[in-house]
Amino acid sequence: MHPDAPEPMAEALISLQHLQENARLISKKAGVPLMAVVKANAYGHGAREVSRALLAEGIEHFGVANIHEAIELRAGGSLPRPAAILSFASPLPSQIPSYLQHGIEMTVCDPATLRAAEAAASGTGTTIGIHLKVDTGMGRLGLPPAEALRVLQELPHCPHVELKGIYTHFADSSGDRAFTRKQLEAFRAFSGEYEHATGRRVLKHAANSGAILSEPDAMLDMVRPGILLYGCHPSSDTRERLEVQPVMQVEARVVFLKTVTAGTTISYNRTWKAPGTRKIATIAAGYADGYHRSLSGKATVSINGTAYPQIGTVTMDQIMIDLGAESDVRVGDRAVLFGWDGMRAEELASRAGTISYELLSAVSSRVLRSLV
Repeated sequence: MHPDAPEPMAEALISLQHLQENARLISKKAGVPLMAVVKANAYGHGAREVSRALLAEGIEHFGVANIHEAIELRAGGSLPRPAAILSFASPLPSQIPSYLQHGIEMTVCDPATLRAAEAAASGTGTTIGIHLKVDTGMGRLGLPPAEALRVLQELPHCPHVELKGIYTHFADSSGDRAFTRKQLEAFRAFSGEYEHATGRRVLKHAANSGAILSEPDAMLDMVRPGILLYGCHPSSDTRERLEVQPVMQVEARVVFLKTVTAGTTISYNRTWKAPGTRKIATIAAGYADGYHRSLSGKATVSINGTAYPQIGTVTMDQIMIDLGAESDVRVGDRAVLFGWDGMRAEELASRAGTISYELLSAVSSRVLRSLV
């Protein structure tokens, strides 16, 4: 924040210490190297700061959604070479030169993309690193194992392409463990067949946060933690837990106080009516900041260590809080919307009818990120 800037109305405090401690816990649990997933601005936490902190922790592999996120980290200096960045998206042919220019590892899902990568790399006399994506049941990217084998069979004809890894993604690693094991078996059979036929070992990765917790056999050569790094568990169904800590705490200021009498209604559609004399606080955060409108009347905020109910409809820029008949809350006090001093993101997301991934990544850009 610029030294002359006014105090922020809403602020997301980011604890890099919690992040690094979470990474150590995950690393100990997995027993193999981590590919830190820092897509979507590191789930809303700030990709540059998060990536630098994890790089300092010894993590050397990072996953992003697309080439644009990769360039932001590479060209911005947060992840200089030789740190490896894998873009999970299947690229457009026109994007491949950017992978070469910035040294980004590319996901290949089909023979056409492999041939396009070879053509682009041979034209510059350089080599491009790829990870083959195999679809074992997610149904999003990649070919089924039998068809993906065709990609590997073309590799000897692509001297400018280096196979860096083979990977798949689990569809339900926190719930249907039988289906996850079926995916894992298919993936291991596929990669094992390739390694046996070629006599070479290839880096294999499959486990996301849910599988890190629930499927010991899925660790393979590397794991890809996302939500666990940021201090949330992927699902309430996951039986095993790690003592991860929230990395983000969202706070907003009390900007107005008033006392209302019995029968007074609050906010749009008049959904809340004061049962008696009440002191009401207006907090400077709403759904435009990432505090979901579906939370209306369903959550609490913490002010000076006390939990107070949110009342009425969540509006674009503010929410209202019932402080009770008496309160010592003052204008300027900080209200914790979620984080280590308030409701956990998982609980708040559940009340909003969503998941912590969406809650964290929805914290908007007008909420100032501050390292603590």
